[in-house]
Amino acid sequence: MDFKQIDYLKTGNSRQQRAYDALTAFQVFEKLKPYAPLLAGTIPIEIDLPGSDLDIICECGDHEDFASFLKETFGRMEGFEIKTKMFQGRTSTIANFTLEGIPVEIFGQQYPSALQHAFRHMLVEYRILQERGARFKAEVIRMKAEGMKTEPAFAYLLGLAGDPYLALLELEK
Repeated sequence: MDFKQIDYLKTGNSRQQRAYDALTAFQVFEKLKPYAPLLAGTIPIEIDLPGSDLDIICECGDHEDFASFLKETFGRMEGFEIKTKMFQGRTSTIANFTLEGIPVEIFGQQYPSALQHAFRHMLVEYRILQERGARFKAEVIRMKAEGMKTEPAFAYLLGLAGDPYLALLELEK
């Protein structure tokens, strides 16, 4: 699966198809192209819940410029909010809004998109889902529906000790 393009969403489940239609209708990835956008999170790997958002991660060199761009480009979208804060030891700019009824989060760090934790976690999770099958996937979704975050659910089911976010990254190897 090539998660660096969003074309796979076209033939995915109904939620993925709806996401693809919204993202392409509003040309979100085209607008974000200077920031190397990648879709991450639970929707691409089909472990999302009804309220799950589309996580779009970006590489931004200047957070003030990135924030200005996001405000100018998406500031009129329903529920638009933006903040810059420290996350995972890095300055991060995060914008949230709703697109065609779908929550969207655009997340930018001064770090290559494909190396950011969200994308790397998704790739590891996808591989594990492929290896472990439908029963494991259903258990992850059940735990998420009960309130557990994605990475802790995976770590629990896999018996991983320590910080679940770091433990999953260890499985890249």
